[in-house]
Amino acid sequence: MRILLTNDDGIYAKGIEALYLSLVRDHEVTVVAPETEQSAVGHAITWLHPLRVGSVYRNGSFFGYALDGTPADCVKIAVTELMKPPPELVVSGINLGANVGVNVIYSGTVSAATEGAVLGIPSIAVSIDSFTTRDFSAATHFIPRLIRRIEEEGLPRGVSLNVNVPDIPAERVRGVKVTHQGIRQCLESYDQRMDPRNHVYYWLKNSAVKEDPHPSADSNAIAEHYIAVTPIHFDLTHYPFLEKVKAWDL
Repeated sequence: MRILLTNDDGIYAKGIEALYLSLVRDHEVTVVAPETEQSAVGHAITWLHPLRVGSVYRNGSFFGYALDGTPADCVKIAVTELMKPPPELVVSGINLGANVGVNVIYSGTVSAATEGAVLGIPSIAVSIDSFTTRDFSAATHFIPRLIRRIEEEGLPRGVSLNVNVPDIPAERVRGVKVTHQGIRQCLESYDQRMDPRNHVYYWLKNSAVKEDPHPSADSNAIAEHYIAVTPIHFDLTHYPFLEKVKAWDL
């Protein structure tokens, strides 16, 4: 397949290199990724200044294109300008840090896959439940197999797959669970600090995690050492309440 590979950790991240090496043996892979880390930018796109693209080499060979924009920008410009013909599949990752529960909304990794779905291209986001790991083997073993299934079965238009992998070696993964997006969220607070010029500033921190009570949620699957696969959709309409709002006297 013609695959567009992107991420939000930046084109020099270890995760995107590991995924590239696992896919390039069997597919035509084009890398278009942010030149710097773009974690938690959500589905932002660049509107107020031009985008610049540069070539990146790793280990002496051409690796891909670096963009001074967001993950969603990378998908847009790859599909419209850099890949002729356009990709048949968008893969975003491997991201450091699980994108489960409410984090899905903030994630640049997931938003890149969502942008692919918006453009009518089957898309996958893949993350690992660690911010420090160097072992991506569980993800790199699984994603090629998932791609083969997508080749055979396809995805509904507008649907992408959000994949979260536990931080364990591939041989210790217990299996795969198809899950729903949970409601796990970080209970956040801010550090108030003073800069050298005596100006107050604030730095967001995560103080705790509110766990998900639903056993079939994405976060619980990876906690039990399963790979979690969640079909997601960019239509945010709450259809049951839609009918009730229609009955309001507005």
